[in-house]
Amino acid sequence: MTFLVLVGLVVLFLWSSLFAVDQRETAILLQFGKPLETENGEPAPALEPGLHYKWPFVQRAIIFDTRILVYDAQPAEVLTLDKKTLVVDNYAKWRIVDPLVFYNKLATIPRAQARLDDIIYSNLREALGRYTMEDIVSEERDLIMTNVTLRSAEQVRELGIEILDVRIKRTDLPAENERAIYDRMKAEREQQAKQYRAEGDREYAEITAEADKERTIILAEAEREAQIIRGQGDANATRIYAEALSLDEDFYAFQRSLEAYVQSFQENTRIILSPEDSRFLRFFTTPQ
Repeated sequence: MTFLVLVGLVVLFLWSSLFAVDQRETAILLQFGKPLETENGEPAPALEPGLHYKWPFVQRAIIFDTRILVYDAQPAEVLTLDKKTLVVDNYAKWRIVDPLVFYNKLATIPRAQARLDDIIYSNLREALGRYTMEDIVSEERDLIMTNVTLRSAEQVRELGIEILDVRIKRTDLPAENERAIYDRMKAEREQQAKQYRAEGDREYAEITAEADKERTIILAEAEREAQIIRGQGDANATRIYAEALSLDEDFYAFQRSLEAYVQSFQENTRIILSPEDSRFLRFFTTPQ
């Protein structure tokens, strides 16, 4: 029975003494709540990945993640150089590089994120305040964020952490300004559309007037040419009639009378004439 108790105590001691540090982690030892020191009074170095031991109930291992961590900040308002308010949503990539300094200065990840938020937002607000909104949403953004990253990394170096990158995910207008901006943009588009319609109406009127002018000129030219042609035709007809009359006046009179008969004696036409003195019917009554 005593042997089993001793074995159990040994197992409990070993289980409480041994701990493993993963390849993605590092650790420090605390003794009586303070970082462990060497015999020379210097801080003990951080523990590498592997299997380690500690004194139960006296020492305690604090393990830290050495991978790149992402801090996603809450959206915050900044004022640009052109006095416009933007809501900026940013994030930062960072990691723990000195676990002992990190523990002494910050101790926990939430406290580190709170400190990062203060430092990065301060630098971001200062940097964006030197640029216009157009610059911020253009290719200038990369240069702005590079400067913010370098400045923030310099300030957190003494905290045992390293900032690798700071980026803007999204920029928006404040909710109370969205409606005003929308109304202004709508008014600008309507004004632009009105201007385009006015220009279109003006061009339509100019084109229509020019077409009417050309139409009037063309019709006048056509009428003038028609008058000339009709005049020439009438002159030729008169000349031909005169020539025919000069050749045989009696035949010409007979020809004209025949044409008159054809035009007068149509179907369902009633004509009353006096045969005694009518020259119209002389070719019916007087043999030629």
